[in-house]
Amino acid sequence: MKIHPTAHVDGRAEVGRNVEIGPHVWIGPEATIGDDCVVGHGCHIEGRVTLGTNNILSPYVVLGTPPQDLTFHGQATELVVGNDNVFREFVTVNIGTVTGDGLTRIGNRNYLMICSHVGHDCVVEDETLLVNGVLLGGHCHIEAGAKLYGGAAVNQFVTIGTQAFVGGLTRIVHDVPPFLKVEGNPARVRGVNEIGLQRAGYEQRVIDELWEAFKAIYRTRELNRAPIYEMIESQPGVSPETRYLVQFLRRSKEGVHGRHKEGLRRG
Repeated sequence: MKIHPTAHVDGRAEVGRNVEIGPHVWIGPEATIGDDCVVGHGCHIEGRVTLGTNNILSPYVVLGTPPQDLTFHGQATELVVGNDNVFREFVTVNIGTVTGDGLTRIGNRNYLMICSHVGHDCVVEDETLLVNGVLLGGHCHIEAGAKLYGGAAVNQFVTIGTQAFVGGLTRIVHDVPPFLKVEGNPARVRGVNEIGLQRAGYEQRVIDELWEAFKAIYRTRELNRAPIYEMIESQPGVSPETRYLVQFLRRSKEGVHGRHKEGLRRG
């Protein structure tokens, strides 16, 4: 373990093996830092924060501060982070609230770039990318492999589907379907995230099928898309990815303001 003499590490904090803590770091009493983590210059970790192994915190990352929620009054909530994540400079992540699950959660192998923010009660799954200045409101859910580019701002209770692409400076107020590209203001679905899916190892057969589903769903003037969903699902040999796309769209439609999680809110 390497702890710079100017760092403050509360004696009640749990710090694992081979951890490096840089100058002017502040770590509070309820923090747990897993093995092989690096906590860079000026980082601030307070509240109930649990970091897994091999997380890299660049200078001035702030984790576990109170949620930006007027109903929060110091309740015991937390932030849990998995393994192998990278937090670049000035990233901020808040703990949860009792109106959510009391938990903000970040999974494994995520890359959060400079000045991105993860609000209270968010769930960020695995292998996502938040480019510089991406802002997640409270209670958002970012599914595995989603990519959000610079300055994208996401309304609270929005779900970003797996392997989705969100273009830079996009304002997101509705759920973003999995495997598709969304960009603009107002945001619009532009097509299948083909390059992203190829890089992630999806078969071209699956990508082509998603394109056919996209055309059927988004190139129609019919307001009632339920028959289109049924038609897509009835095709022989339809892939799990296409089935999940249809399931996701149905779920969002049944939510509030195009946000599935909005219909589940408790307060």
